[in-house]
Amino acid sequence: MFDRSLVLLSRSIFTGLSDEPIDGYVSIRGNRIESVGASDRAAEYTAHADEVRDLGSRTVMAGLVDVHTFFTGWVLRRIGADLIDATSADDVFTAMSNWKEERPQAPMALGMNLPETLMGDDLVDMLDEKFSSTPAVAFTAGAETCVLNSAASARYGFTSEACYAEMIWHLMRDYLPLQEVRDAYGDYMTMLNSRGVTAIKEMCFDDYYGFADEMYRREQEGELTVRVDMMSQPVGHGADLDYACSARDRFQGDFVRFSGFNRMTDRGVWCGLAEMIDPYEEGADAGAGGKTVVEEPEWDLISRELSEIDAQGFRYSLHCQGDGAVRKTIDLYERLPRDESGRLARRHSITDLENSDPADLARMGAIGGICEVYPQILTLDKREDCLSTMRRQIGEKRLSRSWNRRAMVDGGCVLCCGTDLPLLIPHLGDSIYSACGGYFADGLDVNPQNTVSVAELLRAWTAGGSYDLVRENDFGTLEAGKLADICVLDRDVFAVDPKDARDIQVSLTLSDGRVVYEDC
Repeated sequence: MFDRSLVLLSRSIFTGLSDEPIDGYVSIRGNRIESVGASDRAAEYTAHADEVRDLGSRTVMAGLVDVHTFFTGWVLRRIGADLIDATSADDVFTAMSNWKEERPQAPMALGMNLPETLMGDDLVDMLDEKFSSTPAVAFTAGAETCVLNSAASARYGFTSEACYAEMIWHLMRDYLPLQEVRDAYGDYMTMLNSRGVTAIKEMCFDDYYGFADEMYRREQEGELTVRVDMMSQPVGHGADLDYACSARDRFQGDFVRFSGFNRMTDRGVWCGLAEMIDPYEEGADAGAGGKTVVEEPEWDLISRELSEIDAQGFRYSLHCQGDGAVRKTIDLYERLPRDESGRLARRHSITDLENSDPADLARMGAIGGICEVYPQILTLDKREDCLSTMRRQIGEKRLSRSWNRRAMVDGGCVLCCGTDLPLLIPHLGDSIYSACGGYFADGLDVNPQNTVSVAELLRAWTAGGSYDLVRENDFGTLEAGKLADICVLDRDVFAVDPKDARDIQVSLTLSDGRVVYEDC
């Protein structure tokens, strides 16, 4: 273990233990924080430090924790023949054929960035003819739609319009073993470190299809710069408790651990597929008008799995978007064992919570429940593009209860932050803009009464995330004895109006006491 000492000086050190930053120092020795204090005590540490960095008024805080990420989705947008310049089906075939020839071990041919103008039967026919029995899939930018041949349809079981993560798990079995995918994990960590992220909760479908071996290898060889808490998302079959027990035993290091399961319940309010308490408005999309739910979540399965998972000491994260799904999930959580303080014995959570009833959030808080929110989500849309759809679905009154992080904090819930990466890439400036200012991409706001303060958001990104990973004793606040996972921003974020926060960048990231990103 290295024993080098580094002291960071700043007039804006956010320890996470109070709402206000301090003018002070953080002294680091080896991979641990040695001391944190006011500036008048800094000299006793700077005098003997190997390095001192005076950061002026840049905010120093614990490293960010992203509690909902998908490496499988991020890397899928970066592998395959790049089709961005293709102008014909022949161009697509040539590029994908060359890609496949260079990778004889790959059982399929892949393409990315397919121009949407080339989607259609002509391309399908070409892929059928040219690739014959070889599965071939060409994804559009963002991998939200695709074109695939008959061999791919038969092998993978998804369609051109339904190729989201939960549908393409058969394909993951084919692309995760590729060496370029395993190599890409280094780029993934570099990207996260550049955003100040030092820990994640990674959604790993089923048993991760062999990629857990890569995580084990990287930890053993000291290659990881992001701490990973793995969660199995059952898609090919139900929750595999035998795998979970073996993974928990295998991953107990400082960088990789396994803690439980993640499952979808409903889908988006905006598309009429969320489960609501009261019926959708008449005329709502997806045939939802007059109904509370169009596609009933598998509540019997979820209830059964939850009991088994909890009994084995694992945690469950349920992804809920409608207030009805949130309420039913809290009903299930309230039946589970609790500790002497009345909090859940296991740290079960709800992810997303697009729309929720404040009374239910208070119930969630009373049992120590965790709310994993997407603080940047509003930056995806212009205000009226989003709100006009939402009004049509649920009306103005229920719209006022959307993205209600204020009620989560006031209700006593543990608030933490995720991005659903690659849906969003972690960005603290966008988070402040969206979750503290309530702003959409076009600068217009919504539900300002539901926003949180900058301090509350920073705490959610750090201490809340570490609690969610059951690692609050290791990191998440700047305190002596904790691991030196630290993020430095390029300015004093407490002096920035949320509306002007989008250009905030990360200047420095430390993981385990080592500089893993620097731009200062």
